[in-house]
Amino acid sequence: MRRGVRVAQLNGALSSIALKNIFFENTSRGYYSIVPHLSRMASGDPDNLKNRTLFTRPRCDARKNTGNEDVDDPDDIFSSPEHFARRPSTIDDEHRLEKLLKEVLAYRDTNVSSWIVESKVKILCSAYRYLLKPHKDGFLKVLACEHSVDHQMVCKAAKSLVGAQQEECDKFQVIKGEERLKNLLTPQYSWLFIHMGRLEKGVKFLVDLRTDVLTLLSELDVKDPSALPLQQLNLTLKEMLSLWFSVGFLNLERVTWKSPCEMLQKISEYEAVHPVRSWTDLKRRVGPYRRCFVYTHSSMPDEPLVVLHTALSDEIASSMKGIVSAASRMSMDTSAFPSMSGDPVVEDPNNIKAAIFYSISSTQKGLQGIELGNYLIKRVVRELQAEFPLVTKFSSLSPIPTFRSWLMDKIKAAEKGQTDILLDKEIEDLQAYLKTDNLWAELKRLFKTNGWISDIDLIRMMETPLMRLCARYLYLEKRRGYALDSVANFHLRNGAVMWRLNWQANLTPRGLDNSCGIMVNYRYFLEETERNSRAYLEKQHIATSDQIQKLAGAANALMKVTSKI
Repeated sequence: MRRGVRVAQLNGALSSIALKNIFFENTSRGYYSIVPHLSRMASGDPDNLKNRTLFTRPRCDARKNTGNEDVDDPDDIFSSPEHFARRPSTIDDEHRLEKLLKEVLAYRDTNVSSWIVESKVKILCSAYRYLLKPHKDGFLKVLACEHSVDHQMVCKAAKSLVGAQQEECDKFQVIKGEERLKNLLTPQYSWLFIHMGRLEKGVKFLVDLRTDVLTLLSELDVKDPSALPLQQLNLTLKEMLSLWFSVGFLNLERVTWKSPCEMLQKISEYEAVHPVRSWTDLKRRVGPYRRCFVYTHSSMPDEPLVVLHTALSDEIASSMKGIVSAASRMSMDTSAFPSMSGDPVVEDPNNIKAAIFYSISSTQKGLQGIELGNYLIKRVVRELQAEFPLVTKFSSLSPIPTFRSWLMDKIKAAEKGQTDILLDKEIEDLQAYLKTDNLWAELKRLFKTNGWISDIDLIRMMETPLMRLCARYLYLEKRRGYALDSVANFHLRNGAVMWRLNWQANLTPRGLDNSCGIMVNYRYFLEETERNSRAYLEKQHIATSDQIQKLAGAANALMKVTSKI
């Protein structure tokens, strides 16, 4: 072998690990080496350590080889990612990575071999992954501030282009000037992102990179000098990912109990609306009278991007208990079919008349702002119509995540005399029942501890005011003209109707903490969705049912009385 070439010494115990030879350029010595490329387990990635294993199942191992890492010259700190796994990163590591970044970007306008560029970008990605958060933040600030657009060059090119037009130069010169200006207006890191996206697992790396950018932006003061460049970096990543994650490039998959164990594990971990309690619970959610669909991308085949859980029923459920009980209520009598006698629940397609979307979760923060959920709902509707022709009713059973938080703020305002949220009769009745002179303090305590839910009489007294206040929150409270509640805004943008508020629909601790147990149905009348969506987006008009209108009207009347006082 050529002088200077080093071959990593492999232990015989590693013979079962997949090996792949790659070339890389050793930046410190200026020669090329051939080294083994070792597959590593996804759980070895520090970024994945937070993904807990909720459940175990004897029939499979939730962990598998899912990615590759480069093993470079052991003398080079960036050559072996395992180096970072053994110790925390330092500010020196951050500076070395910034130096490598400059070196990689210097290849932009050269004819250097793509092998060299690829190997350098691989090392850059591997080293970044093992940085601690403070060092990642510092690197991102350097990337955004020092490797974006050269504004002086842009101004110079723009003046040159204007001069060429004024001098009536030939079209060829003008077009060349426009191309040069376009290239200068493209941030330098766009070229880097394109090369990162070409790597194996590179698209996932960019999704995670945008997650880091969004987290950093949420922590920065708006006056921070790096805030604006980071916003531009975020926008560049978003536009690039929007193209790569266009709905035409996504794959629809139905998840069942026979799906790969890794997919089932991730479905349980990513569930954001109704946490999965056990494997039995998960099995029910992908079993009879349920449908679980996910969107995946060819560059991230093992990662569900957005997950939609659907319940099949004979009517639109008004509570989570209603969804659970529907399966047993509609199941077929299998006594006449000996081959089915072992199945506790067997679907009867003739009983299925409604589909209820009770949970939709976006799993990748790095894809925030890229519309995937609305396309998934539309696609699932078509799939269900094809499978169950009798299904004519489509609705969500949605949480109201921040209603209780909003309610606590209104109680504090009412305590200060700034607003009225209860009628005089309601105040008198509650004060008498609770035997208190400070009603607002007592209400804050009851809602904070959920102590009211164990008192039947108090539940009855709370129903009318809470339902009225919830209608006010959903229908009247706005942000820039649109619904304040994020879930409401999502469904209304899709063309749904704010159809029904449901009392005591979710009495789990999370349901009580989020919305005092109230849930809402957003009904999808397929022939009206396009018109409703346009009315909401263009005129901020919310399509509602009579129930919502009546409750919101009562809340609005109380608000007007307060404003007059």
